[in-house]
Amino acid sequence: MHAVNPKISVIALVLITYIVGSLASSSAGTDLWYQSLVKSNLNPPGYVFGIVWSILYLLMGITAWRTFYTIKNLFYIQLFFNAIWSWLFFSFHLPVISLIDIWLLIFINIKILFMILKQDKLAAFLYTPYIVWLLFASYLNLFIVLNN
Repeated sequence: MHAVNPKISVIALVLITYIVGSLASSSAGTDLWYQSLVKSNLNPPGYVFGIVWSILYLLMGITAWRTFYTIKNLFYIQLFFNAIWSWLFFSFHLPVISLIDIWLLIFINIKILFMILKQDKLAAFLYTPYIVWLLFASYLNLFIVLNN
């Protein structure tokens, strides 16, 4: 019996994380709690999140493939925090805990970015939009915490 290539496993895990996170946020457009929140004027329409996250997960997968042995431990941790954010926010209605989660994500992913930079400049370039989006999402989450 052959062992599964760990690089294939991480790509599968990225896909699973995408699906698990999407399940929690898929009803955001009809969720009365979310609809009632005061949101930033910069909050994009709901369909934008699906497009952006699809692209970000693709870039994450490429980066994980290229730098797997360097980032694998922290990458698995960040995937966990990424997957639970949607559940904390949309399913359990815990915007403060979600904000703490996203701040942990930012911290972990900046560390990952510096690890990647030492190994693969293209992978670091591909990973940067994820961190930028996390910063923007953190702002949106913070706005909700402060205004609701």
